[in-house]
Amino acid sequence: MNRFIFFFFTALAVLTCGVCFAQQLPPVFGSEYQGKTQPDELSRIFISPQRIVWKYDGDGSLVKNETALLKQGDSQTILGAADMCELRSTANETPSILLDYGKELHGGLQLVFGSSSRREPSLVRIRFGESVGECNSQTFNSEWKVGFATDDHAKRDIVMEVPRDGLIEIGNTGFRFVRLDLLQKETTVHLKEARAILRIRDIPYLGSFRSNDERLNQIWLTGAYTVHLNMQEYLWDGIKRDRLIWLGDMHPEVSSIRTVFGYNDIIPNTLDKSCELYPLPQWMNGMSAYSMWYLIIHYEWYMQNGDLAFLQKHSDYIKGLISLIDSRIDENGEEHLAPSRFLDWPSSPNETGVEAGYRALIVWAMRDAVRICDILGEPASASIARNCIDKLSHKVKNHNDLKQAAALMAIAGILDPAKACDEVVSVGGAKGFSTFYGYYMLQAQALAGQYQQALDVIRQYWGGMLDMGATTFWEDFDIEWMKNAARLDEITPQGKKDIHGDFGAYCYPGYRHSFCHGWSSGPTAWMTQHILGVEIIEPGCKVLKITPHLGDLEWVEGTFPTPHGVVSISHRKQADGKIKTDIKAPARVKIIK
Repeated sequence: MNRFIFFFFTALAVLTCGVCFAQQLPPVFGSEYQGKTQPDELSRIFISPQRIVWKYDGDGSLVKNETALLKQGDSQTILGAADMCELRSTANETPSILLDYGKELHGGLQLVFGSSSRREPSLVRIRFGESVGECNSQTFNSEWKVGFATDDHAKRDIVMEVPRDGLIEIGNTGFRFVRLDLLQKETTVHLKEARAILRIRDIPYLGSFRSNDERLNQIWLTGAYTVHLNMQEYLWDGIKRDRLIWLGDMHPEVSSIRTVFGYNDIIPNTLDKSCELYPLPQWMNGMSAYSMWYLIIHYEWYMQNGDLAFLQKHSDYIKGLISLIDSRIDENGEEHLAPSRFLDWPSSPNETGVEAGYRALIVWAMRDAVRICDILGEPASASIARNCIDKLSHKVKNHNDLKQAAALMAIAGILDPAKACDEVVSVGGAKGFSTFYGYYMLQAQALAGQYQQALDVIRQYWGGMLDMGATTFWEDFDIEWMKNAARLDEITPQGKKDIHGDFGAYCYPGYRHSFCHGWSSGPTAWMTQHILGVEIIEPGCKVLKITPHLGDLEWVEGTFPTPHGVVSISHRKQADGKIKTDIKAPARVKIIK
């Protein structure tokens, strides 16, 4: 494991250990506050900058002692200017400094000031960025354009007054870098601390993955951390931009959460909130495809946790949704669910392929709906769901060489997985993969027995983001972007492309592109499912089947969380090529090999 990553997460575990949240107000608060308060479920951790990326100090006198900001702080302001960073402006020039906190974070910034040349507050500009380029960019909210940043969801560009001999906190967004500009002319301020405030859910990483390939280990951990940052009040899709509950985007996130954290209230709470926000006959998020993901998530969550009461709580919504879907599919197999079709953004131009994939998604959802209804003892709704599948089978449409569509068709049982992969999914390796639907392309490769091809894609595609400086996985990525592109953690040299500002499309051009998007965490779940080889056979993980697929790996080991405790798994190739497996499981978990 990369030492920096190891120490970051070790420190995170130590710092959050023992944090307790106040469950009630002090006695001074009277009964009038009853029902009007809520404890914060998330922890706050202060993180000092790891390095100074860049500064502007004019003739060399505008910024002094900036390395003082790299030291451990204590949030205590003191009088004077000893051992502080000095920022001095003139009538014509103002200083700037750009800080790197080493990892993508969710939260804000705490600034602690010493003395100032002014009694009054001084004006500063604070820019948060997921890349160096974004930190140095201008904000343009009225249009989405390549080369410009936006802060129409989570403010990243803020002009504010700061105190002397005081402390102030600002920001609630996703970032790794912060740029500070002193705007007040002919002023000197002394900055004691500029610490990031990491706001994060205090939960242990129960699942784990380690192998002899450090690149794969980092990819697994990066996917886990990506989804962890999006576990805020509810399960978000992106911490700097959307910050919304998107049911389709949730599926890879839920898959990773099950793999890394096991049970967490954020999943049932988010599903509850979604039904509240989109009562029938509305589609989830106004998108019919996302209502399909709602059904798939429910089935997989039940298989992980065996929580029948939660499934029963959603029974009426599930049954109503099945009937709604059925009412929009005629006997000839033509569906009229909604006028728009959506799988993911990169697939959008291929309308023929999207249509084929969309229909496959309905089949997958109805297949899981049958299973849900059988569990709930609802034979009438199960029959309706089976009827949907039968009607759709009358018209199987062409995938039109779209990897997203072929993958869904393989998963839904409409297209032979080997044929889907040989003809479409595996062609060109990582070319044509996407961060969201890449998970399903990997699943199709597993169904086809192409585990080695999938490992190669994971190394190339998700590993490619790491090569460009990523510490969390992105909303979108194309391996072609890497050609002549600079890393996100450096100032782009002349003649090179900015991996953040020069790419992106649809609703995420340029710096609007989210660099921490939960739907991109799929490889974390996939490697546990197929390399460690964990398959849930009975609800609540009462029975697990362990079937490793090591490909070119020599060994792999890890853990998998269940409602009954953590299962530890180790696979090692022997000299004869056979795999030796050791498993330690809780007494209530039966293991099948």
